Amino acid sequence: MKVFIQVPCLNEEETLSLVLQSIPRTIDGVDELEILIIDDGSTDRTLEVARAHGVTHFVHHTRNMGLARSFRDGVHYALAHGADIVVNTDGDNQYPQERIPDLVAPLIAGEADIAIGDRQTHKIAHFSPLKKLLQKVGSQVVNLAASTNLPDAASGFRAYSKGSLIMLNVVTQFSYCMETIIQAGNKRLKIASVPIDTNPKTRESRLFKSTPQHVIKSAQAIIRSYIMFKPFGFFLTIGTLMLVGALIPFVRYLILIWFFSENAGQHLQSLILGVAFFVGALLSIALGVLADLQRTNRILIEENLERVKEMQYGIDHSRDV
Repeated sequence: MKVFIQVPCLNEEETLSLVLQSIPRTIDGVDELEILIIDDGSTDRTLEVARAHGVTHFVHHTRNMGLARSFRDGVHYALAHGADIVVNTDGDNQYPQERIPDLVAPLIAGEADIAIGDRQTHKIAHFSPLKKLLQKVGSQVVNLAASTNLPDAASGFRAYSKGSLIMLNVVTQFSYCMETIIQAGNKRLKIASVPIDTNPKTRESRLFKSTPQHVIKSAQAIIRSYIMFKPFGFFLTIGTLMLVGALIPFVRYLILIWFFSENAGQHLQSLILGVAFFVGALLSIALGVLADLQRTNRILIEENLERVKEMQYGIDHSRDV
């Protein structure tokens, strides 16, 4: 059993030592434990600090590529070097690295495909009431889209099995956290939640510049991922709402011409509005049908991509027979 602990970094020279010092060097049930630093365009001494702590595995980006790309490139490196489990933590020392054994335990025992550290956001002192509320609402929305029941969908403290990483595809440019949960939920992967306590805050988040930006980008990622897996339901809901919207002006027009037939020509705007909503409903349903057909094609492509990944990373299913 080989575990890679990957640490995405962007100018983390001040906190990286704390992270590397607290990562356990042995884990029960793990034969090899490796640390991977993903340098996302750092301009400080991040690399020097990592090397001083004995790190030998690196992924370099010449410029900042973002968290999602860093995660994806780190996963590729880890799997190419024989990882059975990939743990993701942060370079700002937000997460308690000493809990990594607890995080990987469900995967080693075969009880889960993915484990996510539950930060118990209601207990985090530096989170404002608004941020705590947004975290809770965001997790509920993700759970609805993924058919899961996770208390902290935004947590980046995670462990992924090799098999789950073969099945997941990160396409967003923002954050992989919610996207991979929605994919995992819809692909019937088992996700475990491990309660943790976070470390004191060391710096502001670099993932987003403001709370509104974070909300907008997270919503975009959730909607995009949801449409990928349940397109017909998404467009059917929109079409149904527009159909109901069409009935209101239609009924209003019928009532007006029934009781005030002499002025029927003055109420054509209701009829026009109803027709516009009705056409919109038909277009939404048509889009849903087309999107569902596209979903079928995507599933076939992803299955082929899984086979390619299995060959690339040396997975032999003949031993499972």
